[in-house]
Amino acid sequence: MSLPPLTAAIVFAPPRWPVGLRALGFVLAFAVVTVAMGASLTARRASVRLANGMLGAGLPAPVDTMGWHWVNRLRTSVWLVLHMVLGGVVTAVSCLAAFGAVAFPAVWLGGEERMAVFGLSLRMGEGWLGAWALLLAVGCLALAVGVSLGGAAVLRPLAPVFLGHRPGERLAAAEERMNLLAQRNRLAQELHDSIGHTLTASTIQAAVAVELMGSDPAGARRALNSIEETSRAAMDDLDHVLGMLREERPSTAPRPTLADLGPLVEGVRGTGAELAVEVQGDLARVPATVSREAYRVVQEGLTNALRHGGKVGIQLRTTVRDGWLEVELTNPVGAGAPAQQRSGGHGVRGIGDRVRLLRGETHAGVVDTAVSDGRDAGETHWRLLVRIPLRSVS
Repeated sequence: MSLPPLTAAIVFAPPRWPVGLRALGFVLAFAVVTVAMGASLTARRASVRLANGMLGAGLPAPVDTMGWHWVNRLRTSVWLVLHMVLGGVVTAVSCLAAFGAVAFPAVWLGGEERMAVFGLSLRMGEGWLGAWALLLAVGCLALAVGVSLGGAAVLRPLAPVFLGHRPGERLAAAEERMNLLAQRNRLAQELHDSIGHTLTASTIQAAVAVELMGSDPAGARRALNSIEETSRAAMDDLDHVLGMLREERPSTAPRPTLADLGPLVEGVRGTGAELAVEVQGDLARVPATVSREAYRVVQEGLTNALRHGGKVGIQLRTTVRDGWLEVELTNPVGAGAPAQQRSGGHGVRGIGDRVRLLRGETHAGVVDTAVSDGRDAGETHWRLLVRIPLRSVS
């Protein structure tokens, strides 16, 4: 790591210059090259990985925030200087110690009585009297190990100071983490909506196929074909979501919108359910984002209707007017309906989350619709009403 700045420093400190000018050129060249090395975000990331691997520092990865702030560039350069200096000391002492660990026993075994070390003359002794050279060799090895551990002990507390996150980086990392969690929650909701709908519809269609197998083979065949089609669509959704979770390039297939309600409605009707659909207004005026989320809302609502309600009396109404998209879904529920259908479960909460992100409104609950639309007295219905603005609401 120190080779680039040292090479530049030597080049800018030629022997023909005066001593003072040589020292100045050496320091300036070393500083300029070191700062240049630390200016890159890649260098900081590599330093963090190296500190975590060699020192066990447990530092978080750098965050590219605020245009890669100059303070972090300077901190990285200071860290590189510390790393070079301590690394040079550890390397020099370790090499000398390793040389001594080999040289002392070699001189003794070679029969030499004296050995010169840093201008000092050591008398080795003859025969077994010189066996203390082995102790010197062990001491040299211990010194090499101690210097390495000592260098790590010095750098370990300094690593968070120069490579750790500053307040701005911690805030950016927290925001990045929140965005990641939001993305994963959205993907989980996608799986819940698409796969949940497919499993519910396929279960009902399989039951219909069993009932029709003897009396109406053609109807049973249609139900089985519908299961195949819905399962294939669910596999496409699953591949798309898993590709995003694996950080791979997701499928480029377009996500369904309100324009794709036809196959969804036919799939529900294929289960034997009675579904009445009413569309008011031009769905082409609905923005793509709103249309995609509204499709998922309808899909989840129909799934809940099939799962917790009956197969009759399901009504879906979509309306585009006055800058709003309204989706209303009702289905009968009896007194013994599951608590999730009567009070709202995970699916309703997921719908609410989707709609809130689009600045919309969600109303869901049990209502008595006998008076409003002429149904039998005392008939109770589950009603889901979603209103989403077609433009951003300030």
